[in-house]
Amino acid sequence: MHVLFEDRQEAGRRIAKRLARFSQTDAIILAIPRGGIPVAAAAAHRLQLPWGFIVTRKLPVPTNPEAGFGAIAADGSMVLNNAMLTGLRLTKSQIDTIAEDVRAEVARRTEAYSRVRPTIDVTAKTVILLDDGVASGYTMLAAIKSIRTQGPASITATVPVASRSAAAMIEKSADTCEFEIVSPAVPFAVADFYVVWHDLTDEDILPILEVRS
Repeated sequence: MHVLFEDRQEAGRRIAKRLARFSQTDAIILAIPRGGIPVAAAAAHRLQLPWGFIVTRKLPVPTNPEAGFGAIAADGSMVLNNAMLTGLRLTKSQIDTIAEDVRAEVARRTEAYSRVRPTIDVTAKTVILLDDGVASGYTMLAAIKSIRTQGPASITATVPVASRSAAAMIEKSADTCEFEIVSPAVPFAVADFYVVWHDLTDEDILPILEVRS
């Protein structure tokens, strides 16, 4: 185990140091819920930047829901792990059904979170996209794809910890990247890099979203 961060808040403060050039600029931070919310809140406070969120979720493998074969955003932006799909042999109909189910949950979360923290217009803005870590990288790739459709000036993808394979994919998709650590560990788990870690619920993150900073 390679423990690097005490908790998500510390990870946010640490990653803010890598983003010091954006402090008090017109950049905005977008978090990928749920885990990215406390990281983004801490980083935004340190950098004195406005922050919001963009919801994406993995597309679960039917026989193993903990695994994903891609991810989707609220606007339907979707990225797929084609190599995995070849092995899974899912039909287009099956993929479409799973994608629509996940998109419905993404829409629900987006609407619920927007009630307490309105969405931010990213047109012509420098966007810092932040999560608590990436293993496969597909949720972040879906977020980047979705943000691109909104006409940002640039996208900087930022995470405290990433697998080597995910980092390589994200670097090809974002304009710039900032990773506190890129790990060659296989198998890879984001949780292994935190002392305090638990899966977050809406009840955990809604109070953070409510805070204006």
